[in-house]
Amino acid sequence: MTAIETSSTVAVVGTGTMGQGIAQVALVAGHRVRLYDAAPGRAEEAAAAIVRRLDRLVEKGRIAAPERDAARVRLSPATTLADLADAALVIEAILEQLPAKQELFTALEDVVGADCLLATNTSSLSVTAVAGPLRHPGRCVGMHFFNPAPLLPLVEVVSGFATEEATALTAYGTAAAWGKTPVRCADTPGFLVNRIARPYYAEALRVHEERVADPATIDAVLREGSGFKMGPFELTDLIGQDVNEAVTHSVWQAFFQDPKFTPSLAQRRLVESGLHGRKSGRGWFDYSEGAERPLPHTAAPCPAPEAVGIQDALAGPSRVLCELIEEAGIKITGERTPGESEGFIRLPGGACLAMTNGRPATSDADGRYLRFDLSLDYRAATRIALTASRAASEADVAEAVGLFQALGKQVSLIRDAPGMIVARTVAMIVDFAVDAAEREVATPEDIDTAMRLGVNYPGGPMEWADRLGARWVRDLLDSLHHRMAGGRYAPSWALRHRADLQEQVL
Repeated sequence: MTAIETSSTVAVVGTGTMGQGIAQVALVAGHRVRLYDAAPGRAEEAAAAIVRRLDRLVEKGRIAAPERDAARVRLSPATTLADLADAALVIEAILEQLPAKQELFTALEDVVGADCLLATNTSSLSVTAVAGPLRHPGRCVGMHFFNPAPLLPLVEVVSGFATEEATALTAYGTAAAWGKTPVRCADTPGFLVNRIARPYYAEALRVHEERVADPATIDAVLREGSGFKMGPFELTDLIGQDVNEAVTHSVWQAFFQDPKFTPSLAQRRLVESGLHGRKSGRGWFDYSEGAERPLPHTAAPCPAPEAVGIQDALAGPSRVLCELIEEAGIKITGERTPGESEGFIRLPGGACLAMTNGRPATSDADGRYLRFDLSLDYRAATRIALTASRAASEADVAEAVGLFQALGKQVSLIRDAPGMIVARTVAMIVDFAVDAAEREVATPEDIDTAMRLGVNYPGGPMEWADRLGARWVRDLLDSLHHRMAGGRYAPSWALRHRADLQEQVL
């Protein structure tokens, strides 16, 4: 794919953290870079800050001193938009306000050449709307970098309704030439990452609002139980509660208040209280000096059972538990053959222990049932969430806890709830991803790449759809939808179609 020549000038408008980061990326790639900011003196300050960062890169051995010196010569502040006339690419990183972006690009059309690309770094506004007032909207494209731009590899290349294919291909090729990993995306609310990642935050907030578990425990279960790098509460504290809530609200409005994207009242109250996270000193957690972080709920040690039974084959990824149980020296009795009924572990006292299927444990025919949460990798997991039906005794719970502890897992006991924590979160992410792929928002490969690189997921959601099985995800969401009606958990048509095809193959 064609990239703009390194001999070409790249202009960056807006000199905040993101603008400076993008400018640094273009500069290190060998371009002349011009910085412009409407606020007097800001461009000069930004240029000086970029040079200081280049100096630190030299000190760390990341770049050579001659490379830094050449880059310094290629970097210059601009005092007026007219100074950007020779730019081959202009990337704006100004306020996330549609009128401001439209006004800027309209003014730039009278300044730059006819072949100059106009790129918006918007994370939530419509690229189509940004380009709407332009005489030549085909030259406008989204190039959504992630913060910090010099470090994070992903760039979403977003085609608006009028974006010409050549424009998108050049933007893609340029991002790749700058050492980034670009993905193609249609102009949809939230693009890829901010659209598909919504359930990671939304389900954690919903679980907290339902008083199923506290924030520290929810974070630990997702982090230690399935390999997510940060829990949703600590992550939104890092992003900024105000920023995260604003993106959620923007995507919800853009989808005409679709219940799948409904914002959280708990997060709204946090923002209204000024508790924006790390930057304000407090969010879900206290970041003041000397403050102690709350610990996740962890069950006390319990004795391991000498033997357990396995009734039918365990579901999906939980099948590996049979291997882990035997490796722990616990004897397995009973049949492990596939059957029509749901597979489960029979504890010594007679209670049934099974992976969550979307139903609360208490709904299982009022029996002595315990449910454990989904893990994307039970072998690597170091923590498992566990819940019990009302009929289960303390002795039943102790046997289940002891079993998982014998497998090297810490156990978090949570209130009985449909889908628990990881299962409902992952199922919703998979549903969003499958729906986006079916609508050709992006290819399945680009969706997985975007989620791995953009939010550091332990895998791609389209990969999870294959591993878990579309039928399992559909059935779990159907169960959630049955118990919590309103549309939030209704499986998308795309997921149902994928599940139907899977059943036909089988």
